[in-house]
Amino acid sequence: MTDISRIRAAASRLEGKARRTPLLNSQFLDEIAGRRVFVKPECLQHTGSFKFRGGWSALSALDEAVRARGVIAFSSGNHAQGVALAAQMHGVPAVIIMPSDAPKMKIDNTRAYGAEVVLYDRASEDRDAIGERLAGERGLTLIRPFDEPEVIAGQGTVGLEIAAQAAELGVAPGEVLVPCGGGGLTSGIALALAAEAPGFTVRTCEPEGFDDAARSLAAGEIRANRPGASSICDAIVTPQPGRLTFPVMKELCGAGIAVAESDVRRAMALAFTRLKIVVEPGGAVALAAALFHCDMISGGDVVVVASGGNVDPELFAAVLA
Repeated sequence: MTDISRIRAAASRLEGKARRTPLLNSQFLDEIAGRRVFVKPECLQHTGSFKFRGGWSALSALDEAVRARGVIAFSSGNHAQGVALAAQMHGVPAVIIMPSDAPKMKIDNTRAYGAEVVLYDRASEDRDAIGERLAGERGLTLIRPFDEPEVIAGQGTVGLEIAAQAAELGVAPGEVLVPCGGGGLTSGIALALAAEAPGFTVRTCEPEGFDDAARSLAAGEIRANRPGASSICDAIVTPQPGRLTFPVMKELCGAGIAVAESDVRRAMALAFTRLKIVVEPGGAVALAAALFHCDMISGGDVVVVASGGNVDPELFAAVLA
């Protein structure tokens, strides 16, 4: 299982590889939220998403001979790019299984990092089964997108940075809002903050209709999303929380927050106009929660993770219009 020592070890391996993204603040956003809001823009991370952290952490932890045979991953785009770049930097092959309806930018970028992309129909095919089959046939090591201890550890380095930066900037302990899919980022941050800044409470943020983490936390056991549905927040639409991540979230996280897609679009536009950053829909759900669901957040400063910025230009132009 992932713990703070594993997260600190991942941080050591990521030193000089990952960017230390800042905490951004805007008085305009503070006025909307009614409190200070600090945004952690992981959209500025390598590959445009926090996923590079977990990809590098997982690959760098592998035995050299095992890593040389290559890796395989399944992802709608951000984990794909993170693993693909980490594999390219290590000089090893990568096969990435992606849904055929993933944003074109994410598919193109994954190929540009040198990975072989295998497309599948997310409505009728099981990506886990495809990954297990190809891994066995080719002798590849499967790097899961969230239910992987070293991936969780890599994502947890975001939490280490938040703890240090909050102390540097005088951010009062409050809530840390995190876009949540399978829970790798959320659980990693929660573990890091529990050790380094226990005054903060981590909250999961998801689009309405895909709030499996929030419903699971409320029920005390894993709840799944309905199959076959889709959302503009493709980066965080997963079947259900992970078997490794959910116990951590259940122990350390507060209640989840679900936001409307219309609020996500507004948050994307405000991030661009007020912070000058590009945030994809799935990466903007936590900012939407901070700005438009103020009544669900307790007092104190709020730290928001903007988890990714890989949005197709056409969708982003429509959001700004």
